[in-house]
Amino acid sequence: MISRYTLPEMGAIWTEQNRFQKWLDVEIAACEANAEAGNIPADAVPVIKAKAKFEVERIRELEKTLDHDVIAFTTNLAEHIGEQARWVHYGLTSSDVVDTANALLLREAGGLMLDKLQRLSDVLKERALEHKDTPMIGRTHGVHAEPTTFGMNFALWYEENRRNLDRMTRATTGVSYGKLSGAVGTFAHLEPEIEERVCFLLGLRPASVSTQVIQRDRYAEFVCTLAIIASTIEKMALQVRHWQRTEVGEAQEYFRPGQKGSSAMPHKRNPILSERLCGMARVVRGYAMTALENNALWHERDISHSSAERVILPDACIAVDYMLAKATTLIEKLIVHPDKLLANLNLTRGIVFSGQLLLELTAAGVAREEAYYWVQRNAHKSWDEGIDFRALVEQDSDITARLTPAQIEHAFDVRTQLKNVDRVFERVFGKGIHKYSGALPL
Repeated sequence: MISRYTLPEMGAIWTEQNRFQKWLDVEIAACEANAEAGNIPADAVPVIKAKAKFEVERIRELEKTLDHDVIAFTTNLAEHIGEQARWVHYGLTSSDVVDTANALLLREAGGLMLDKLQRLSDVLKERALEHKDTPMIGRTHGVHAEPTTFGMNFALWYEENRRNLDRMTRATTGVSYGKLSGAVGTFAHLEPEIEERVCFLLGLRPASVSTQVIQRDRYAEFVCTLAIIASTIEKMALQVRHWQRTEVGEAQEYFRPGQKGSSAMPHKRNPILSERLCGMARVVRGYAMTALENNALWHERDISHSSAERVILPDACIAVDYMLAKATTLIEKLIVHPDKLLANLNLTRGIVFSGQLLLELTAAGVAREEAYYWVQRNAHKSWDEGIDFRALVEQDSDITARLTPAQIEHAFDVRTQLKNVDRVFERVFGKGIHKYSGALPL
């Protein structure tokens, strides 16, 4: 991932220095386990642990000739360890080291993203409660539908993000598996107990069965989870982009002092962060497709997955880590315009209460199809001619013959449609949410 979208903590995980360090951690743990089992001399382990070190540049130099990064790594170790280096990598194949180290890297990256997911949840909850009682128009098909509240958007995203927390927890657990079962997974050179001991020392679980590699459905689940998280962020960002449209104007990204929106038009304040997040979600989805394709390898393994994973595993983690941080800032600093929310709610002159009026009529004994026709003819006239919908309803003899003024008033009261918002919030956030205080007057 380019440095522009790499945050320091996540970027540090995916450096070559850290990757080789994880390889060394696996090699040292294997030496310890082999010594405990009597496979290698016990006195070799302290020497190996004391002298084992590597240099990234030296590994790169060796790889130019060897054309094999693991052998270049072990060769560099041997240059420092000396005679006892013959016990390093004892009984192992390259993927024993690489895949077990990958588990350490992915677990570390997953932990960072879980922290950021929790932070995003905290901010979403805060904004949901702040705007639980802020009325706005809901939209379906992009067209005004019925009243809702601005806080309902955040409550919806909070619940989805909670599912993402669960998904990320499962996916991180799913990749936290190591293997030291050899070239085709049969433990031809080491006993299963060695694998179990190494995984224990590293805080991993041993794969029950493997080939030469950890099976890539685990990686696919992890990257697909990142793609789902990215799609949630995209969902939020896309909504912000709509709210910030000039014709809508209900909310907007924070625009800091000194920021510029356009090189040509000084007046511009564009939703650039939201647009950036939408674009990055597309990239992460592409990584998910690659991760799925990596699951099908020839026989006990081929190496077609390796080149792809060198790109998609770091990049997907770095991208989603960045997206989570920026999405949290986006929501936390989002500027909301309650007056414009109310103005847009009233924009269609009351026709958004047509559904409640329909229910009032059917409850009064009117056949649903007939009631629908009465309401629709007035709603369409209101829409087409710019006439107040309630005024038309109060002049319609069919409707006024069936409904009292109090019933009509009830149909056009925003509190009628928002009366159960508290119940929704209690479902999402639990009991103790303060009760609805009433909407602004229409």
